[in-house]
Amino acid sequence: MAGAIIENMSTKKLVIVGVILLLFQAFSFMVGGLIAPSPTTAVHYLATKCVDTVKTHHKGSKWFMPWGPDQCSKIRDFDEAMAKRIEANNIVFAVHIPLPNREMSPWFQFMLVILQFDIAFKMQNQIEDGSLATMDVGLAYRDSTLNEWTEMAHSTEHRKLSCNFTATKTYENEGRYYECDLLPFMEVGSVAHKYYLLNIRLPVNERKKVNIGIGEIKDIRLVSIHQNGGFTKVWFAMKTFLTPSVLIIMIWYWRRITQMTRPPVLLEKIIFALGISMTFINIPVEWFSVGFNWTWMLLFGDIRQGIFYAMLLSFWIIFCGEHLMDQTERNHFSVYWKQVGPIVFGSFCLFIFDMCERGVQLKNPFYSIWASDVGTELAMAFIIVAGICACLYFLFLCFMVFQVFRNISGKRSSLPAMTKARRLHYEGLIFRFKFLMLVTLACAAMTVIFFIISQVNEGHWHWGGYTVQVNSAFFTGIYGMWNLYVFALMFLYAPSHKHYGDEQSSAGNSGEDIQLTTTITHVDGPTEIYKMTGKEAQE
Repeated sequence: MAGAIIENMSTKKLVIVGVILLLFQAFSFMVGGLIAPSPTTAVHYLATKCVDTVKTHHKGSKWFMPWGPDQCSKIRDFDEAMAKRIEANNIVFAVHIPLPNREMSPWFQFMLVILQFDIAFKMQNQIEDGSLATMDVGLAYRDSTLNEWTEMAHSTEHRKLSCNFTATKTYENEGRYYECDLLPFMEVGSVAHKYYLLNIRLPVNERKKVNIGIGEIKDIRLVSIHQNGGFTKVWFAMKTFLTPSVLIIMIWYWRRITQMTRPPVLLEKIIFALGISMTFINIPVEWFSVGFNWTWMLLFGDIRQGIFYAMLLSFWIIFCGEHLMDQTERNHFSVYWKQVGPIVFGSFCLFIFDMCERGVQLKNPFYSIWASDVGTELAMAFIIVAGICACLYFLFLCFMVFQVFRNISGKRSSLPAMTKARRLHYEGLIFRFKFLMLVTLACAAMTVIFFIISQVNEGHWHWGGYTVQVNSAFFTGIYGMWNLYVFALMFLYAPSHKHYGDEQSSAGNSGEDIQLTTTITHVDGPTEIYKMTGKEAQE
C-alpha cells in the first residue's frame, strides 16, 4: 500500500532525519544564545529644564536642545525658576535621543519611550486622587548636527498619575519623593533618522484646572527602549535562510500531492496552508525597513504573526482530529468549525486590539491605550483573558492527544492475528504516530509559553509589574522550532512513492491493514478504507 512517507520510510532513515532536525533545533538556540546580543536595549535619560525666554511655544517653531553648540538656556531646579520669576509655562523639558556622541540606526527597528515623574511631597501641594498630568509634547528629527530640526509629531497628551507616598505625610517628610508608576509615553515603528529631540511642556491653567493637584514635579525621567542592531542582523539572517528552505519543501510537497490520482484530503490541505503561513511570516521584508521609513512595519509584523498563530492553532486541532479514528465522517473543514471558530474570533479580537493602539500610533506616536482608565482595564483584561484562553487551548489539545493515544492503542487488538512482519511494521507505525503527537504537544506547549511571556513582556512597562526577561536564545529557538516543525510535517506527510508489502498484496485484502489516520494519504480513497479497516479492527 502507498501511504505517507512517515509510514513507509525505514526506521534508520527516519532516525537520521530526526537527528538532523534536532541538530538544527539546537543550532537555532545557540544562534540566539552565543551569537546574538539581547533583543532590546534600555537607555535612561534625565530631561534638561530649558527656559523659553522669548515665549515661542505658541508658534511651535523653536526647538530646545539640552546640550551642544545651540543648547538652550537652562535652570537647575524649580527653586531657581522661582527666584528668577520664571513661570511654569515657560519651562521646557528637553531630551535628546541618543546620548551625546552617539547615533540612532535603522537597525534598531523601533523606539519605545517610557516616562516617569520625580514628584516631591509638599503638605500644601499634594497629589490629588485621579489627577491627570497634561503635557504639550513635540518630537523632531534630523540626520546631521548641521541641519535644522524637522517636526515629526506634536500632541497634547494626558497621563493619569499613580503615585504612592510610603512615609507619613507630615512637614518633617516634605521633600521626600513619591513612588510613581512608569507611564507609556511614545512608540515609533521605525528608527529612520540619526537624531531625535523631545520637548515636553507642562502648561498650568488654574481656571481650567490644568496640571493642578499633580504635586511638585522636580524632574522627568525617560527610558528609551529599542531593538539591538546585532540582534536585528541575526534575526534577518535567520529569516533569509529559512524562507527558501520552507518554500522549497512546500513546493516539493504540493507537487507530490498533485501527482496523486485522487484529490487532496483535508489533512494535506491544512499542512499546505500551514506551510504558506510559515512562508508568509518568514519572508524578510524587514530588510526594506533599513532603507525606508516604514513606520507601519510593527503593525504589519503583528498581523503576520497573528495569521500564523491562528493557522498553527487551527492546524493542531484538525491534525489531532484527523488521527482520532472515531468512525466520524471527517475530511471536511465544516466538522471542526466549533473548535476553529473561537480561534478565528480570538485572532480577530487581537487584530482589533492591535489596531486600536499601533494603528493610531501611525498618526500620533504619543497615543497609548494605557493612558486612560478604561483603556488600561481593557488592556489588562485582554492580557489575562488571552493567557487563560491559551492555557485552556493547551489543555483541550492534551485531551485530544490523549484520545488519539487511546484510539491508536485500541488498534493493537488486531496485531496478534497478523504475520510477524506485518505486526512489526504496524507496531513501528503506532510508535511513529505517538512520537509525532508528543512532538506536536511539546511544540504547542512552547508556543503557548512564548505567547504568554510575549504578552506579559510587552505589557510590564505599562502596568509596573515584574520584568520578564526573554533572551535572544528563546526568540531564535522558538522561531527555529516553528520552521523545523512545519518542514518535518510537509516531509513526513508527503505521499510516498514506496509501496510496503507488495508481495503481501493478497494478505492486504484480508482485513490486516490498520489505518492510523482518518484521512491518510492513500490512493484508493482514504475515508472508505478507514471505514472498512476500522470496523474490522474493532471487531
